[in-house]
Amino acid sequence: MAALDRVKVLVLGDSGVGKSSLVHLLCHNQVLGNPSWTVGCSVDVRIHDYKEGTPEEKTYYIELWDVGGSVGSASSVKSTRVVFYNSVNGIILVHDLTNKKSSQNLYRWSLEALNRDLAPTGVLVTNGDYDREQFADNQIPLLVIGTKLDQIPETKRNEVLTRTAFLAEDFNAEEINLDCTNPRYLAAGSSNAVKLSRFFDKVIEKRYFLRDGSQIPSFSDRKRFGGGFSKTLHYD
Repeated sequence: MAALDRVKVLVLGDSGVGKSSLVHLLCHNQVLGNPSWTVGCSVDVRIHDYKEGTPEEKTYYIELWDVGGSVGSASSVKSTRVVFYNSVNGIILVHDLTNKKSSQNLYRWSLEALNRDLAPTGVLVTNGDYDREQFADNQIPLLVIGTKLDQIPETKRNEVLTRTAFLAEDFNAEEINLDCTNPRYLAAGSSNAVKLSRFFDKVIEKRYFLRDGSQIPSFSDRKRFGGGFSKTLHYD
C-alpha cells in the first residue's frame, strides 16, 4: 500500500479543557479512560477519507498535535511551545463550556500559534470585546470545539451556548459542542460528524489543492529555535 499523504492539525486550548480526551475520541472513536496532563506535545493520527463517496475520494492521515501548557505561561515556556507550530495546516481550538475563561483564552492561543501575539504579556480581551480584524486575513482553517457539554444543566444550556456562539463567528469557523466521554456526539451522519469531516476536507484542500493555500511560516523564517517532543505523563 502506498504511503498516505498527511496534514498537520494543532489542537490548542487551556490545560484541563479535555484536549487529550478529544484527540483520543477523534482518532480511536473510544473514550480515554485515564486522561493525563500533556507535557510538551502528544501526537495521534486519524485516518480521513477526503470527499468521501465522490470520484475524488482519497485517504489521508490527519496528524493531531495536542499541545500542552497554559496560555498564561512565562515567555520561556511559550518560546519552547512554538517549536510545534511549524508547517501547520489547520487548528482546532478547544474550550471548556463550563469555564468562561477558557473560551476567552482561545483568542490568545490562536494569536500565539499564528505568530501574531506581538505582546504576549498584554491584555487581549476587554469586557469580551475582541478585534476581529486580527483574524481577517487568516488562511489557516479553524474549528472551535466546546467540551463538557454534559456538565451544563439542561436549563442553562441555551444561555451558555448563546454566550459561546460568538467564538465561531469571530474565527470564521464552524462550532462543535460535545461530551468527550460519549462517542455518540460524533456518530457517523450526525451534524457534528459532518462539520468535522468538512473541516478536515478544507484542511486537505488548502494543503494539496489550492494554490493560495497558506501555512504558518517555518521556524527558519520566524527565527525561532528548534526542539523536540516531550512525552505524555500519566497520573493515576
